[in-house]
Amino acid sequence: MSVVTLTLNDELISANSDQSLLEVIREHDIYIPTLCHMEGLSERGGCRMCLVEVQGSRTLQAACVTEVAEGMVVTTHSERLRKYRRMTLELIFAERNHVCAVCVMNGHCELQAVAAIEGMDHVRFDYLHPDLPMDISHERFGLDHNRCILCTRCVRVCDEVEGAHTKDVLGRGINCRIINDLNQPWGSSQSCTSCGKCVEVCPTGALFRKGATVAEMVKRHDFLSWITSGREKNEWDYAGQAPYYATERRKE
Repeated sequence: MSVVTLTLNDELISANSDQSLLEVIREHDIYIPTLCHMEGLSERGGCRMCLVEVQGSRTLQAACVTEVAEGMVVTTHSERLRKYRRMTLELIFAERNHVCAVCVMNGHCELQAVAAIEGMDHVRFDYLHPDLPMDISHERFGLDHNRCILCTRCVRVCDEVEGAHTKDVLGRGINCRIINDLNQPWGSSQSCTSCGKCVEVCPTGALFRKGATVAEMVKRHDFLSWITSGREKNEWDYAGQAPYYATERRKE
């Protein structure tokens, strides 16, 4: 592993050559919005919220999937980037039915929080208002396609961490959906282990625990670093995350 030197927001810094721009940016305590990114999961670069300007590049680059390089000149905040991020958020809100006032994640939603930080107070585009179904066939969890932003966190955690690969993506464009097995009802899935990891990593109210009311859902992402770190180092701190999940399972 070698060390490279780059310029980040007019400041000369160094980084490991195998790091992504997003890692380096956050190491220097610079805020940059993300929705599909999550520590412990592979990068997708799908939400396009972490776009940055790289000098010499014709297009904006997603920081999460762009590796640092010697001599790179990066800008994380500019008027151009602000407009792009705002437009992306507006398109996300316009595509489906994100009605915060009646959502179980109201006040705890990552999409809602990013929109507030970026100053998105209205949507300039026509709302599509698709009539999407809910899958509440599972005994403990539900899936509301109306609130899904297709970040694929649930797909990746089910495949990469749980190893079940119950969830996948069906269709393209406006017809894109998260499915279970070969588009079967979640409750009839033969591969789902009912672990709940997909629910905990979901940034919106698309995946939820049954019984939650408006603004009641609070999701914990810290279990993911506990699992990935434990597997990598073969060190398990049972006084850390495990009791929380054991308690939740007992409640159910």
